[in-house]
Amino acid sequence: MKIHFDFDTKHFESSEAVVVAAYAKKDGGVQLSWSDAQLKKEFAMAKSSKNFKAAAGTTYGFTCSRMSDVIVIGMGEKTKAKAEGIRRATAAALQAVSGNKYNSVAIDAASFNAINKLAETASLINEALIMTGYKFDKYFKEAQKESFKDICIYVSDKKVKKQIEKVEESSRNLADSVNFCRDLVNEAPNVLHSEEYAKRVEKDVKTALKGKGVKVKIMGKADLKKENMNLFLSVNAASAYEPRLVHLTYTPKKVTKNTKHYALVGKGLTFDTGGYSLKPGGSMMGMKFDMGGSATVYGAFRAAVLNNSPYKITCILGMTDNAVSATGTTPDSIVKGRNGLTVEILNTDAEGRLVLADCLDYACDQKPDYIIDAATLTGACLVALGSQVCAVLGNDDKFVKQVQDSAKAQDEYMWQLPIIPEWREDMKSKIADLKNIGTPARAGTATAAAFLENFIKDDIKWAHLDIAGVCDSQSHLPYCPPKGASGLMVRSLHKLLNG
Repeated sequence: MKIHFDFDTKHFESSEAVVVAAYAKKDGGVQLSWSDAQLKKEFAMAKSSKNFKAAAGTTYGFTCSRMSDVIVIGMGEKTKAKAEGIRRATAAALQAVSGNKYNSVAIDAASFNAINKLAETASLINEALIMTGYKFDKYFKEAQKESFKDICIYVSDKKVKKQIEKVEESSRNLADSVNFCRDLVNEAPNVLHSEEYAKRVEKDVKTALKGKGVKVKIMGKADLKKENMNLFLSVNAASAYEPRLVHLTYTPKKVTKNTKHYALVGKGLTFDTGGYSLKPGGSMMGMKFDMGGSATVYGAFRAAVLNNSPYKITCILGMTDNAVSATGTTPDSIVKGRNGLTVEILNTDAEGRLVLADCLDYACDQKPDYIIDAATLTGACLVALGSQVCAVLGNDDKFVKQVQDSAKAQDEYMWQLPIIPEWREDMKSKIADLKNIGTPARAGTATAAAFLENFIKDDIKWAHLDIAGVCDSQSHLPYCPPKGASGLMVRSLHKLLNG
């Protein structure tokens, strides 16, 4: 599907299908802000249009005099329609025209402009089209055919043409990075093991991010041993594949002593059996998603770099699987982390925090001002917040609020959970410095964060995102696939990294 912007009415008028938005009026009528006056007349003349109230998410169709199909997308009351409403309405529009054999489709951007910022509206439409059009279909014997090849975003006001040219590229970069994240998370675990995962990230950096000032360093088992990353290595002990730590560094063209430095850290468990604390069979399905944190931070890093972030950004991805074999780490083991703290491993299925612990300590040595880690870390997160809200915890409330504000600006749900002294105490072992699980069935998301906090040093401001609930299967969002990776939180982190 090719998407292009157009300021010429001939493409809009010659399209086989035209998509316009409508708003609900309090008196039960419909408010139309369409660029084409003739379409307004024909809509009013259609008898059945009187039954269409333009409620959010509803659609209505008719054929106009020039034989184009017209699809009207309801957006609810205009005063209540925000950026997220534009995304969802665009997704509904694409779904409405999909399956029909149109050679070309045109979307009237002005009709969707509920926020009275036409360039931003066009950007949101472009972003939503790319995200909604995503498919992970590489393993079908026969490729799924697209219902149409060309979609035009028609902008009636030529005064915003220069603005559109800027936002077209930035919105495409962001949406493409969301989809790249989805591709990584959806990939089969027998294909995307740690060694392959590192190769794919390296390849993408050298192609998509070529010339953007990104340096790549890939560390294997021998390198991790030299770094004393024994917690990370303990998770990899049973694997048939070497672990990988991918270290990416982006430096903007203009750097001063005041340039902020962000470090992103991601859990990259390409498959999690639970290790010797073996998961039940039903709980093991979907564990390919356990590398979602690393894919999320890489997606955000990718988008931020493509859109020329003014900040220095370090991205650390810790990659391994958690398997079972004779060489695997057993419960009751005690392992020393990179920072010298010893950890009593009471449950090998609480492995993500072990990988993150060493990666966070390594990230601290890069001297960032801020660290953000993302991980599908705890099932407890779903108990606390359900499957639609990301948990955020940290050591600095002001910084946590900045992260939350970025999520709010992108209409992604995020809620802060506390780390209290009692939970920090709960993570102490009686025979080592720490243990890797807290009291069972007690604040599991927060105690996991309390464990990770021990690996943040030098007063670095830190935020931890537990994306266990939001990483996949966000069927309530029409621009997300109903099953599989969502790509959520890429947009939130991109917002933070690009201001």
